[in-house]
Amino acid sequence: MKPEIALHLYSLLWKQYSTRVSYARTYQQMITAAGGNVANDHIALRSLRLSIDSPQSQINLGIKYLEKIAEALGYVAAGEYTFPETHLYARHYSHPQQAEFDLPKLFISELIVDELPTNIAQLIYKTVSSIQYELTSIFTPFIQGDGNVETVAQQLQKVFTRPWLPPQRSVVEEVNKATQYGAWVLLHGYAVNHFTGYVNRQNTAAYPDIDTTVCGLANLGVPMKAEIEGNVACGLRQTATQAVTEMVTVLDDHSGAEIQIPWTYAYYEIAQRYLVEVEPGKSEIFDAFLGKNAQQLFEMTRLSK
Repeated sequence: MKPEIALHLYSLLWKQYSTRVSYARTYQQMITAAGGNVANDHIALRSLRLSIDSPQSQINLGIKYLEKIAEALGYVAAGEYTFPETHLYARHYSHPQQAEFDLPKLFISELIVDELPTNIAQLIYKTVSSIQYELTSIFTPFIQGDGNVETVAQQLQKVFTRPWLPPQRSVVEEVNKATQYGAWVLLHGYAVNHFTGYVNRQNTAAYPDIDTTVCGLANLGVPMKAEIEGNVACGLRQTATQAVTEMVTVLDDHSGAEIQIPWTYAYYEIAQRYLVEVEPGKSEIFDAFLGKNAQQLFEMTRLSK
């Protein structure tokens, strides 16, 4: 039942995400129009490594929180990555039935808030402390094995939102100066950061590799990242569309009223994987991630000036 719940959840999240990220829909239409297949390599999520008090206990808002859902769905941690310059840490998770059920990997990152300047950390902590409900209550029934596939997936979908109140505009702008990742999470919470088109599974002669796929999207007017990160020898090449900008809700510093300002949301990533030698005479498709690539992609949500 766990793989079925995961697939249903991802379908709901894709519908939500692709409604906001038109470039993802363009990719889907381009590949299917060429008779190809759209498969998802991984889903990326962002979070904050800090703990807040709840009526029952302290809750960690970082990887430890999202990991509960990943593990309940049957995923296991398969790799970890550190990004000291931007105070980020990440893990990726794979599913033992990944091939059987066509399940994407999960790439979950977190901002180590305690490493930030004290004033920035305090602004983040104050904002997220406005959570209005017990976070774990959303997925407790699932972990206990209650409910059918559709009901449980719909309940889990509620996790992938912003659980705290809209941040103050000045807070977002101040945090953004120190960490664009942190400002993004204050605005979007646990919303999906990106889905990833898996080039290896496209199965169309029109777009046999990542290079032709990028060209195809550019020809359709999709703004693309200037470079393709990685190389064949490392086993992974990745790139992405530019991040879409949308109107987000913040609180006016003077009146306290909700107002709308433009900010980046998400991009659509494209990845191609290659054979790497795992032992003499034996090669396998590289199934992990490259830290340098990931760092470049984190920057795709930086707000353009």
